[in-house]
Amino acid sequence: MAILLHATLPGVTTEEYDRLHKELQALPGDTFAGCLTHACVKTATGLEVYDLWESPEAIEKFFTVMMPVTERLGWSAPEQAPVQQEVYNYWLGGKEGTPA
Repeated sequence: MAILLHATLPGVTTEEYDRLHKELQALPGDTFAGCLTHACVKTATGLEVYDLWESPEAIEKFFTVMMPVTERLGWSAPEQAPVQQEVYNYWLGGKEGTPA
């Protein structure tokens, strides 16, 4: 069951995001295993992150890796927990789309 995750990150800058992403990429193993797609959007107040994950378990595994890195970088926990919603259907690219 795929899960759409939406995180609102008020006050987080693109520079901070880039630093986090670089740190996560440098970790051993496949840090982003189970993430089907990712988008980060800059807003007037910070960032919005939209991910499509293979499963809730994949999200949990990623969070156990990501959270210590955010803490080390001095990020504070967001006031709102990320919203997770079960996905009914999704498709990947192309004119016709490819059902997943």
